[in-house]
Amino acid sequence: MYQLIVFAPLLGAIIAGVAGTRFGSQILSATLSKIITTGLLFLSAILSWVVFMGVGFGDSPDQTIQLFRWMEVGDMKADWALKIDTLTAVMLVVVNSVSALVHLYSWGYMSDDKYQPRFFAYLSLFTFAMLMLVTSDNFIQLFFGWEGVGLASYLLIGYYYKKPSANAAAIKAFVTNRVGDVGLALGIMTIFLMFGSVNFDVVFAALEGGADTTLPFLGGEFNAIELIAFLLFIGAMGKSAQFVLHVWLPDAMEGPTPVSALIHAATMVTAGVFLVCRAHPIFELAPFTSGFITTVGAFTALFAASVALVQNDIKRVIAYSTCSQLGYMFFAAGVGAYNAAMFHLFTHAFFKALLFLCAGSVIHALHHEQDMRKMGGIWRKVPWTYGAMIIGTLAITGIGIPGSYTWGFAGFFSKDAIIEAAYSARGSSDAAIFAFWIGITAALMTSFYSWRLIFMTFHGKFRGDQHTLDHAHESPWNMRAPLVLLSLGAIFAGAIFHKYFMKDYGAFWHGALPGVAGDHHAAISNTLYAAAETTASDATYGKYESKGFIDWLLFRPVHGYPFWVLLLPLVASVTGFVIAYFMYIRGSVQAKIDHIRETGGSPLYNFLLNKWYIDELYDATVVRGTRKLGDLFWKVGDVRIIDGLGPNGVAKFASGAAKRVSKFQTGYLYHYAFVMLLGVAFLILVAFRGTTGG
Repeated sequence: MYQLIVFAPLLGAIIAGVAGTRFGSQILSATLSKIITTGLLFLSAILSWVVFMGVGFGDSPDQTIQLFRWMEVGDMKADWALKIDTLTAVMLVVVNSVSALVHLYSWGYMSDDKYQPRFFAYLSLFTFAMLMLVTSDNFIQLFFGWEGVGLASYLLIGYYYKKPSANAAAIKAFVTNRVGDVGLALGIMTIFLMFGSVNFDVVFAALEGGADTTLPFLGGEFNAIELIAFLLFIGAMGKSAQFVLHVWLPDAMEGPTPVSALIHAATMVTAGVFLVCRAHPIFELAPFTSGFITTVGAFTALFAASVALVQNDIKRVIAYSTCSQLGYMFFAAGVGAYNAAMFHLFTHAFFKALLFLCAGSVIHALHHEQDMRKMGGIWRKVPWTYGAMIIGTLAITGIGIPGSYTWGFAGFFSKDAIIEAAYSARGSSDAAIFAFWIGITAALMTSFYSWRLIFMTFHGKFRGDQHTLDHAHESPWNMRAPLVLLSLGAIFAGAIFHKYFMKDYGAFWHGALPGVAGDHHAAISNTLYAAAETTASDATYGKYESKGFIDWLLFRPVHGYPFWVLLLPLVASVTGFVIAYFMYIRGSVQAKIDHIRETGGSPLYNFLLNKWYIDELYDATVVRGTRKLGDLFWKVGDVRIIDGLGPNGVAKFASGAAKRVSKFQTGYLYHYAFVMLLGVAFLILVAFRGTTGG
């Protein structure tokens, strides 16, 4: 069963890619390719849920299934094996469920495309690469899946290869990820150098013995575990688009919308979070790197949310939202709440895929219009899409009852768990309190830009071409069905699975993540989540009650936290909604657009609209610097030195010498006779000198 889950998408990719154009007519080829790839993905998704229930909730044991010896070079041995535990099972459900629904959604969205077999082959190949990554039992196999995901994303982002912007975005994603991949590759090399193995179980068991070892790197001496953790995180930064290496993610919107949903919701961008959680024994022994992860994650959450506030492309708003939510996941992992990071990864897959597919439905309805400034008032035209988008927005903004673990949308449970974890870790990590307040601030921004998207897209007056509005229509059933299923996940996933991800820690994770007896994070986990079953004593209530109702309301402990900690995320979300409502419902959207066009916008607006000018900074330094360096190596190093002194130089010398010698070829017989006479004279002179010397 496990082999079928992993290799079914590969089989679909091969059939659609190799034989897709040989089924007969274009229509028949497209239909059969869609049926085969989508059918195999739904089979993998169904079996993934079976594995998830069996491993996480049933009696199915954790196991490693050896397929074959993949690589053996000297002392380095790497098998192709499938590691099955709860962490893997969660990722199988996320990857295959979203991928299957994206395949189905693409039936409608890509119906007019001429090259559907190629598109569905790329989708399935992407899914297979991600499955190889999440089922790996060693770092070499993980790196193989890691690079496979990068290759497939390049193909999908650049699917419209005749479009220059799509080609540029694909190259940008590929190159940016290679920067991070250098760090991952160096980390894996260092692991083998330290432990003589790349197998997860072997490396993790040997970590304690190398805790005090130092290694030279870039002219300094560093703790070996810290160095390994830092290098691995550099790889995670690239794949999961953390600040500095985030620049590829918004440009990935050049691919078809189903690609955006697949990359941003369930697959590529979550690979970095998965890596940190899988390698948690390493990060547990690297406090400096963990603090760095917390800081980078928190800053990314703030940066991306601030940029999303003013974006006008509907897909770019959601793309920056993804970047921000990934920041939440990383700072959760940084403070040691790996289960909270995985819980948010799990719920995020549902509501973020829902938001992207809803955006695609809007774009489909408006004949490929993506600019929200040219939308408005279309909710009656696309009621299914509107309802699903509202559900996704309520999920991402974290609407629920503070202090309640029984009701709320998916994001309420997982995002609040991350914020609570940061608050609880404030005493052991200086970065945690920074992450806590950044998390609250980013929650307010998330609410604002999410409701801004709703109001600009679906409410008010239509601001585009009237012909476009007249022909706007709801999506077909094969696009609406995934929206319905993902909406159910966005509503219920948090309430159903919170208990298992967060409170019944050991019973669900079975040691796949820290927090089980014997681990030094057990105390933190028990304090954070097992305490959710406790209630404050009457004496404690009385202590705050005597100070007044406000003190009692805000500072009384609920599930181990002051109530204000639980209340603050909801207050931030409601505040963001209110601001967006007054700006875009009570105010005039068209007037704001016209004002910005006339004045050019405020400096802060332009700063955010231009994404903090990070791309311009890269272009001025890295891109131009690399181009100039390349020109130097090309024009000076290659053309002048290598070619000038090498093949071209030799050829030029030979040519010049030949031209000079050719001057002796005059065609006059007396010239040749004179030269022959000189030669005879020279030979006689040599012979005479030899005789005399003898």
